Amino acid sequence: MEKFLEYLSEATRIIKACDHMIYVSYPLIKDKKLLIKIIIELKKGVAYLINAILQYEYIFKQIKLYKDAKSNLETFINKSAKRFNIKVQEIKILLELFDVVEIHKNSPMTFTKDEKVVILTENMNKEIITLEKTKEFLIASKNLLQKTKEKIRR
Repeated sequence: MEKFLEYLSEATRIIKACDHMIYVSYPLIKDKKLLIKIIIELKKGVAYLINAILQYEYIFKQIKLYKDAKSNLETFINKSAKRFNIKVQEIKILLELFDVVEIHKNSPMTFTKDEKVVILTENMNKEIITLEKTKEFLIASKNLLQKTKEKIRR
């Protein structure tokens, strides 16, 4: 039970910090590179939340956990998400967040243009991050956090 609470606490802290960065820091600083920092942190927060959900379900013997992170993510998507009332659209947004962070991690080049951050992939495809997209990731993360807290209060 302790691990579950640690994950939930850390996820809450990270998501609150990201909320602050988007709605307070970013309007003051207006540095587009802050958007990248925010999505990287949001991914960490969501990963902690998913781990908290999996630990919670494991404690109550509703799922098996694996050593492989991909298998655990599949377990979350296919089993846990339904029990936590997480919609397919929310999962798609969260998976997109994971993909964008992974693309950025492997990207040879990232630059800002107008109000956007452009991430080039190795084969020169573009992934564009805007403030609106970052807010969409934040809202999905906050919804996941809220649903997790609601479920465990019962």
